[in-house]
Amino acid sequence: MGWLSAGDGYEVALVDGRVAARATSGRAAGRQLKSLPRALRDHPEVDRLRRFAEWLDRHATACVAQVDSWMVSSLPVPTGLLARVWPDEAWQSALRDLAVVGDDPDEVGFLRGATEDGELRVVNLDGETVRLSPRTVTLPHPVLLPDLDDIREFAAELGIVQRVKQIHRATWQRPEDLDPKAREIREFAGGSFRSRFALAARASSLGYRVSGGYATSRVRDGDRTVEAAVWIGEPYWEDTVETGGLTWQDMDGRALLLREVGPVAWSEGMRMAAALYAGRTIEEGKNA
Repeated sequence: MGWLSAGDGYEVALVDGRVAARATSGRAAGRQLKSLPRALRDHPEVDRLRRFAEWLDRHATACVAQVDSWMVSSLPVPTGLLARVWPDEAWQSALRDLAVVGDDPDEVGFLRGATEDGELRVVNLDGETVRLSPRTVTLPHPVLLPDLDDIREFAAELGIVQRVKQIHRATWQRPEDLDPKAREIREFAGGSFRSRFALAARASSLGYRVSGGYATSRVRDGDRTVEAAVWIGEPYWEDTVETGGLTWQDMDGRALLLREVGPVAWSEGMRMAAALYAGRTIEEGKNA
């Protein structure tokens, strides 16, 4: 965006997401000022730029949320859609360097670009830049990526930084020796909080839904949707509370046996439970 006239002697523009001003006359002409002059603070052009900056922030947040949703669900995304949104800086920031998989599920690459005709430019795990044009791609949840540790090591060598946490997302693998009748995990139960409000606020701040006495995370895992839930106490309870067990249910409300929980739903449920538990009150003198 270029510089816009804002009254006598000044121009304004968005610079790094903030309204900046520069003089158009005098010895400082053409130089960006360190702060916004008092005379411009209520100027209509400045107000318009501020509102536009707020919209850009909301748009960027929405792009990250959508890409995160694609990644967690591992749903196929049309390559043509990625090509259409790529010129938008907010979309590009959210998508750049995510691991993608095209027609060959064993061929993983880091997304670096997309052309108007739907061709993707990726860096494969041999370090070569290749072009792909599948009809759809997936942005796999990291628990589904083969040789995840090797991918992380290679990404570190390339200096890859992902706006949407994918390859460095905390993951949990479902144990093989589960009780075949078990329906609950207690690993992160017993985390004490000074109030139910504090625990619910932590859940909300982490992006989880609070419904009744539970913090929940709904995940599409394969061909079905599963909801993980952690007990956080009765609403309006004012005394101290503790995190409860972690359970999963399907969209019909049927509680799942632990052995029925898929890899993505398991990992995301454990991630939620661990994140809630990490905010617990630790008494002085006790081990964390």
